[in-house]
Amino acid sequence: MAGTSESEKRFRFVVVGGGIAGVTCAEQLALQFPSEDIALLTAAPLVKTVTNFRQVSKTLQDFSVEEQPASILEEKYPNLKVIHSAVKGLHAKQHVLQTENRQVFHYEKLCLCSGARPKLLIPDNPNVLGIRDTDSAQEFQKHLSKAKRMVVVGNGGIALELVYEVEGCEVIWAIKDKAIGNTFFDAGAAQFLIPSLEADKPEKALPCKRTRYTTASKDGSGELGSALGPDWHEGISLRGTEEVSHRVHVEYECEIKTIYSQREGLQTVRTNSTDIVYAHLTNGKTFGCDFIVSATGVVPNTEPFLHGNNFELADDRGLKVNEHMLTSVPDVYAAGDVCTAGWEPSALWQQMRLWTQARQMGWYAARCIVADVLEEPIELDFCFELFSHITKFFNYKVVLLGKFNAQGLGSNHELLVRCTKGHEYVKVVLSGGRMMGAILIGETDLEETFENLILNQMDLSSYGEELLNPNIDIEDYFD
Repeated sequence: MAGTSESEKRFRFVVVGGGIAGVTCAEQLALQFPSEDIALLTAAPLVKTVTNFRQVSKTLQDFSVEEQPASILEEKYPNLKVIHSAVKGLHAKQHVLQTENRQVFHYEKLCLCSGARPKLLIPDNPNVLGIRDTDSAQEFQKHLSKAKRMVVVGNGGIALELVYEVEGCEVIWAIKDKAIGNTFFDAGAAQFLIPSLEADKPEKALPCKRTRYTTASKDGSGELGSALGPDWHEGISLRGTEEVSHRVHVEYECEIKTIYSQREGLQTVRTNSTDIVYAHLTNGKTFGCDFIVSATGVVPNTEPFLHGNNFELADDRGLKVNEHMLTSVPDVYAAGDVCTAGWEPSALWQQMRLWTQARQMGWYAARCIVADVLEEPIELDFCFELFSHITKFFNYKVVLLGKFNAQGLGSNHELLVRCTKGHEYVKVVLSGGRMMGAILIGETDLEETFENLILNQMDLSSYGEELLNPNIDIEDYFD
């Protein structure tokens, strides 16, 4: 690594972002090119690493995410340098990156993995919190420890985990849909899960023995930092001040229309002296509470890179990438939440901004950079053949495969459902007699069989309802 001055550095490969996509990409590059210097630029002082990785089936992967100091990565990969600084600008024609602390990095190949930031209902309101990264989760914990009631807006993964995990604080949950969790489930699965919101939660197992590193956000803006891990709530206490263990009230098909402070609230509603903020919903109801959580999705974090460069953006404002994870700007790749797949996807895959895809994209982007440098051909990775995701909601294992919500199938599909209250929920999406997707909630042990049936597109018309007959061992059937 030769530099013209202390503030100018040259690296053959530079990766931006200390989240799962960036770390996975940088690790792969460090492994493939042990004699080259690789730089990983991260705005947060800690990086996210994949641990307890387990290949469950051909496409399903289960893993934990841990935050670690950069030094741990550098010890593991001597040619990888982690630089703690946010990017200020990119001059793609000159192959130069500038950071906030006035450093300049020259690169040959660049991979942008800067993630996404929460879409906040109202920016800069101290009583409206977005939860995205560790700093914001700790800010939330601080508010919650003094709270009796909060309003949660949003219906994605973080909202689902939050309303289930919070104890000792009443939760008003405002969702714009007819059913909870519609990013992940259909109304049937939502009905299956709703009783868990009302029941007492099972006793927690022993605390998870995971090292936690915590840091304070320098500027307090909470703008930076990578997304939370799939079990982000395990190490922090999510308890309010009330005696109730669990009280959730759902307001369906509505959004927040206006937010009042206590003072403004006095003119419009009868206020409770302890309420700090009021949420007026589009269904006409107003709720006073201690604070509001905005969990309404994310926006790709592209700002620092756009000025002066000619990036093609997708409709969702992500950097559009081709099947080799290359953006429209030469030598600039992108992976994870910041990018949007611009290729014609397989009939069984769709992009969702999830942990599993961040890891897959980061890994594949590194493979594409390697292939480009070595002038080798590379084909789209098998992980983009079939959408698959494994997670946990309301203490149930949840597996999503293919077009699990019949995405894009129009009316040309049928559903088979098997549900045992409190035990399991199995839904299969069929189109033209072929399995296109499935949702499995609970310990069903059907994921591998269903994955195979979806991948080999076997005609299942002759099985009809028998396909989900609990008395038939379907695995033996199709082995």
